[in-house]
Amino acid sequence: MTTPTVPSQLRLPVVAAPMFLISGPDLVIAACTSGVIGAFPAPNCRTADELDTWMGTITDRLASTRAEDPSAVVAPWAVNLVTHSTNTRLADDLEIVAQHQPPIVITALGSPAPVMEVVKGYGGIVIADVVNLKLARKAAALGVDGLACVSTGAGGHTGHLSPFAFVSAVREFFDGIITIGGGISDGYGVAGAIAAGADLVYMGTRFLPTTESLAPEAYKQMVVDQGTEDLIVSSGVTGTDASWLRPSLIANGMDPDELAAPAARNYDSTGGGNKRWKDIWAAGQGLQTIHAIEPVADVVDRLDTEYRTAARRFAGLTMSAV
Repeated sequence: MTTPTVPSQLRLPVVAAPMFLISGPDLVIAACTSGVIGAFPAPNCRTADELDTWMGTITDRLASTRAEDPSAVVAPWAVNLVTHSTNTRLADDLEIVAQHQPPIVITALGSPAPVMEVVKGYGGIVIADVVNLKLARKAAALGVDGLACVSTGAGGHTGHLSPFAFVSAVREFFDGIITIGGGISDGYGVAGAIAAGADLVYMGTRFLPTTESLAPEAYKQMVVDQGTEDLIVSSGVTGTDASWLRPSLIANGMDPDELAAPAARNYDSTGGGNKRWKDIWAAGQGLQTIHAIEPVADVVDRLDTEYRTAARRFAGLTMSAV
């Protein structure tokens, strides 16, 4: 079997991670046309018809950009599907995926098995979102093309392993695409992750306070204004460990130090649980170095400069050690 490779049409090995209620077509398109992978979660669409519209918009606008400038670097896009058994809309979403054929499908909160036949059938890449080695091994055994290793420091649903420990451990049994995420918000961190063995880097919080993001302006400003000491990791909102902004919890009448976990987890795209994420805001440890609300293109330009600076520094240190 051929080992899957990272898409070549990239300016930087970065994924603008799919963020619930935050990532929409404008953010995905801006990321792709800036040269990094843009992604959004299917549950951001209230209905399957809306998902159809979003996918069509992304496909058409990226095709138009390529037609206008054949030399432009336009990165592939991805959709994130919740494969947990409580997601009653998964079958409908998969039909739309088969129609629009997104280059990359990222699975989360469940086994990637339900999407494999459809996505692999049209030649797409399947990446499974995992938070520990047990889940990583299960996904690898199913034949996924890649693993998105969500590590400590990630915003929203988070992991507990260091990014460096995670990527090293996974590399011992998996030779596919490894994406690492958790607290990385600048190009220096991207370079460090790639040097450690990752192929791509998940960046969510870094793209949250962008002009193309669907986040409310107050949410964006809170990410800009707060630091790592303003975060708390708790399962008390969704039933799964997630990283939350303390001021947001307090604003919603919740005591950050006294959060009781819900009775059950529920990831049904058609359900009414969105309010928890709409009013209570998540962020990752990378927010410490975010200082302004700005366009995606400006963010990527800065990441590119930092990444290349880090690469030159590393090359210099390596040469001096020879």
